[in-house]
Amino acid sequence: MRFKKFYYKKINSTNNKAHIQIRKGAENGIILAEFQTKGKGQRGNKWISFDGNLFMSIFFVIGNQISLNKITKINCLIVQKCVQKFTDYKVVIKKPNDILIKQQKIGGILQETVFKEKKKFLIVGIGINVNKRPKIKKYPTNFINFFTKKNVTKLQIFKLLCISYEKKNLSIQIICILLEI
Repeated sequence: MRFKKFYYKKINSTNNKAHIQIRKGAENGIILAEFQTKGKGQRGNKWISFDGNLFMSIFFVIGNQISLNKITKINCLIVQKCVQKFTDYKVVIKKPNDILIKQQKIGGILQETVFKEKKKFLIVGIGINVNKRPKIKKYPTNFINFFTKKNVTKLQIFKLLCISYEKKNLSIQIICILLEI
């Protein structure tokens, strides 16, 4: 399935833009932003958005009975496998939704659901530190290019994630249907 792509120079949050596109009637889409002013993190935390890093959200319809916990692992695996293609270091998922290399957070996902006209939509916000890391006291952070031999661009990662989601979306929908049985 092909996703409609939406590109923005500067927005408050890619997840917020996904909410808006759903309200406007979009069934699915991928939001990409150069910069976020109010990126969202887990449990109401902010996602610190440095220039050159990747900020995107993917949204699509899922089954009404499926819970976020049941597909968080799938979405983390998609991001993990994409990031792994750019480094020889092992990319690890730290539950529930962090992506780590050498025990340092380089990215994460934030999932939200929204209902419109009896349809349940999943929004998967993806933030990946590509060129710069925030300094956070609670845990160590880093960025992908620290762990690569050749510099990777956020566009390369974005394209790979788009391809992966466009291939995997049908599988995700099938899994959602099976889990509802």
